[in-house]
Amino acid sequence: MKVHKEGTGILLLLFTFLFVANLTVYYTIGVSLLFYIAAAVSAFLFLLALNFFRSPARRFPYESEGLVIAPADGSIVAIEEVTENEYFHDRRLQISIFMSIFNVHANWFPVNGTVRHVSHRRGRFRAAYLPKSSVENERSTIVITTPYRVDVLTRQIAGAIARRVVTYARCNERCHVDEQMGFIKFGSRVDVFLPVGTEILVRMDQKVTGNQTPIARLRKISYE
Repeated sequence: MKVHKEGTGILLLLFTFLFVANLTVYYTIGVSLLFYIAAAVSAFLFLLALNFFRSPARRFPYESEGLVIAPADGSIVAIEEVTENEYFHDRRLQISIFMSIFNVHANWFPVNGTVRHVSHRRGRFRAAYLPKSSVENERSTIVITTPYRVDVLTRQIAGAIARRVVTYARCNERCHVDEQMGFIKFGSRVDVFLPVGTEILVRMDQKVTGNQTPIARLRKISYE
């Protein structure tokens, strides 16, 4: 299993801490029930962290032009028309994906195109499944213009456990759905804002896979 680059340092520190802790227990009380319990708990914690920082190799298997692909693993927790006041300042269709601590936490670009805007805002660390987390929590906003001149906004949102949002997107760079957009450390959420009237391809509570599940189909904008 490949480990994501964001987890290398954390896993090394965790392994060192757990190894020293178990060594201390061993030399303090020797081989006993308490030692076995400590070893079992340590193994569980390390495997949990290892599972969280896994980085699967994925490529979208079909033609991606015109589609919006899930930017993250998780469950659909919102499909609604809202007023987006941070960038567009108008009505948009919002699709939200909640990631539990057991999901892959790498984020992919949802569409092909050019990155037009990247920003980061500090905020609270409310539970990521709550509607207000989209506007109150620590978050990064990425806006991509597709080849059909459609602007798609993706927002990485920190949660109650997540304390760091990592964004790789840079303004004016070309992007593709097979490229990673960023990473959110521990439970969190990703919102996608689309033009009103966009065809939705998912339903509430549906499980989606980042870079694999189409969530919407964009309408082409005429160049004439």
